[in-house]
Amino acid sequence: MDAASIPTEQQEAPRAPSLDSPELYVNRELSWLDFNERVLELAEDERTPLLERVKFLAIYTSNLDEFEMIRVAGLHDQVDAGIDARKADGLSPSETIERIAARVRELGARHTRQWEREIRPALADHGIRVVAPEDCSPTELETLDRIFEEQVFPVLTPLAVGPGRPFPYISNLSLSLGVWLTDPVTHDELFARVKVPKEILPRLVEIGPRTFVPLETVIARHLDALFPGMEVRAHAAFRVVRDADFTVSDEADDLVRAVETELRRRRFGEVVLLEASADMDAEMRAFLIAQTQIEEHQVVDVEGMLDLTDLWQIHGLDGFAELRETPWTPAACGPFAVHDGKADLFAAMRAGDLLVHHPYDSFATSVERFVEQAVDDPDVLAIKMTVYRTSDDSALVPLLIKAAERGKQAVCLVELKARFDERRNIGWARSLEEAGAHVVHGLPGLKTHAKALLVVRREGTGVRHYVHVGTGNYHRGTARLYEDFGLFTCDRDVGADVAALFNALTGAARPPGYRTGLVAPERMRDGLLDAIARTVEAHRAGQPARIVMKMNSLVDRRCIRALYEASQAGVPIDLNIRGICCLVPGVPGVSENIRVVSVVGRFLEHSRVYSFQRGEERVTYIGSADLMPRNLDTRVELVVPVRDERLRGEIEDVLERCLADDSFAWDLAADGAWTRRRGDSRSVHEELMAATVERDRQPPAVEAAERPRAKRRFGRFGRRV
Repeated sequence: MDAASIPTEQQEAPRAPSLDSPELYVNRELSWLDFNERVLELAEDERTPLLERVKFLAIYTSNLDEFEMIRVAGLHDQVDAGIDARKADGLSPSETIERIAARVRELGARHTRQWEREIRPALADHGIRVVAPEDCSPTELETLDRIFEEQVFPVLTPLAVGPGRPFPYISNLSLSLGVWLTDPVTHDELFARVKVPKEILPRLVEIGPRTFVPLETVIARHLDALFPGMEVRAHAAFRVVRDADFTVSDEADDLVRAVETELRRRRFGEVVLLEASADMDAEMRAFLIAQTQIEEHQVVDVEGMLDLTDLWQIHGLDGFAELRETPWTPAACGPFAVHDGKADLFAAMRAGDLLVHHPYDSFATSVERFVEQAVDDPDVLAIKMTVYRTSDDSALVPLLIKAAERGKQAVCLVELKARFDERRNIGWARSLEEAGAHVVHGLPGLKTHAKALLVVRREGTGVRHYVHVGTGNYHRGTARLYEDFGLFTCDRDVGADVAALFNALTGAARPPGYRTGLVAPERMRDGLLDAIARTVEAHRAGQPARIVMKMNSLVDRRCIRALYEASQAGVPIDLNIRGICCLVPGVPGVSENIRVVSVVGRFLEHSRVYSFQRGEERVTYIGSADLMPRNLDTRVELVVPVRDERLRGEIEDVLERCLADDSFAWDLAADGAWTRRRGDSRSVHEELMAATVERDRQPPAVEAAERPRAKRRFGRFGRRV
């Protein structure tokens, strides 16, 4: 009897896989490539304004560069060290490298094709031309030749390879021209490299109104001037990406000097990727592979212009408003009451907790205003702050310097090992120290990633703690682009936790235990696992139960397993994950109660929120940590509960809007495929911008509690109604 003839009720249901099965864990690196594909899809989307499509092409390239420099380089290090065992997803590092290479070629071809065949011609239709010299008019060529002679030629340094002339060092991310030369007298053939000096000259040379020529093609047109008396047999562009990851020992006597030393070494990391122009001849290609000591799978042939990060130059052109998103200016005061033209945050915080949501609410008039008021207030005794990433034009660090100069205790924990921000952070640390501020660099073996600001103010016979805990960096620039929450509170428990955290980071204190916050690496994972378990218990007791989480990346295996177990118990789980997701939703018997949505659009979704419904109880944490082993085990992270019911409702409303977005949202299926939703009726970014405008039409003196927030389109922490 075959299976088809067995009555349905007698057929066994497919057996659910073990929770240790590789099919339940997506490879981290391949999932990241899926995220970058979502960025690419925005560039491919004709509904996206044209210059925003240019922006997404540039973002795709810069994302991929960092991925290759850190993640792929790390995989090569593992293979070189003989560490090639299979991971939880069933792939070994060497197998992962092979799959990455294939995927990068596939996506790279789409990326280049979109620029060369779609976006560049569309720009030309709007009067923005990016052309090759052979497409220029005689007048344009005259301009191009003059620019070469006056501006480009003087800064070029051709380097030939031959006896006594070793192959030159090719710096990370630099663009070069490879040239085959023949000596007409000796008939000797040799190779030469010409670095394209795009660090000091515009990559796209403007030769007429809104008409640009790539710098490397300008140089290629004049190779005879660089190599007089030689025959130029062939030339082609190429680019290398090097290993930029490094580890600094926390045992170094001078951590600042140790980081500076490693930054110098970063320039000389091994090559992990060679991008070569597709028209490069086979002999030159083989020569470069041999000289850079890489393998064939580390080469990507590009059919068109290399290094599209430089398209930011096009995106930054003045004018062309019709080709961009409508500009957005963050709300000037957010939810704060205004007095004499400036928000009195201390008074507002004493009246109740406050929530800001960037980039909808202004960073300058909330976070920066908080520190400014603290510096100017004679009753403020101390200001303590963590700095992971901040901007060159940061107002916060100069304010801390001013606080130190005024005799206040100014404490700044500067994370020197924040990747690619090391130099900036070293500069700020030295400036703070010179002003007399207390500067520390955290705990040995751990990066400090927590986002916390503590103001200690004398009031009556005691002191009060005013606290800001955020999900994003104290960075003026990214606060206009990244979506993040910030909680301002005078809550005694939260204040005590943040004070204890700073004492642990600056001294030798071992906190006896935090009251409400979850701090990594001590207790965050266990605290969140406990919250999941308690939600399962509530569901089994017949109470309404639900888990909603929003983060950048979900990688931690223990957390994934706990979510699988909650799904198996019947708890509905909604995950809003912008980037990496190693969990597989929709697997029968395991994760059919889990849905995963990714929102990638105008603003970069960056907040981390962990919300649990258990009957009438609702617990919502916000903070700095993603659910990744590095965050939970090797970083100092902080998440705190949002206790105010009204503020918690606002966060829940944002979560629901993200889950309902049908314009910039992708769904993850059980087969690992991400599918973009094809509606255009809901955009969380557009909705929240409109809600902010509506809110701020109210008179500015209205108290925060009386001012309307975003209009609710959902039941409280429930499904859409």
